[in-house]
Amino acid sequence: MSDLTLMLIKLAFLAVLWLFVIMAVGVIRTDLFGPSAKKKSKRSAKQARQSRDDAPRRAKPAPTRAPKGRRNEPQSLVVTKGPLAGTTLSLGSAPILIGRAKDATLVINDDYASGRHARIYSSNDQWVVEDLGSTNGTYLGQQRLAKEDPQPITIGQPIRIGKTFLELRK
Repeated sequence: MSDLTLMLIKLAFLAVLWLFVIMAVGVIRTDLFGPSAKKKSKRSAKQARQSRDDAPRRAKPAPTRAPKGRRNEPQSLVVTKGPLAGTTLSLGSAPILIGRAKDATLVINDDYASGRHARIYSSNDQWVVEDLGSTNGTYLGQQRLAKEDPQPITIGQPIRIGKTFLELRK
């Protein structure tokens, strides 16, 4: 090979090597400090658009309503924090499936939520939350739930799935 060809190959290899180093530093910076403000605003605008498009599918009310008139009985499940803050679901006899799956009752677009993350249902006149084997867990207050070990929920007790906080309300 000629000296010119070897020099061009060396320069191309050096350029590819520097490109790799710059990309690696960018990934490490993003892991340490999070995405830049530009990317956050683009992502939040995209999520807002997607939320408006998916709203009818995400916030399906339960087909049957819980009997009214009982005191201290929760009537709704409210999202208090997270991208869906303010979303309210009426409690009925049907269980509420929470996760990223499109057929979930409450669809959460969160990197920390599983497809079928948790289920909330009525059992023996009390409401119960059950983690369905999620990767990142479901938290009731500060306690992480054991997989597939249902725990009773009280009114106002926070349930955390990823970055989303839920609670039962009257």
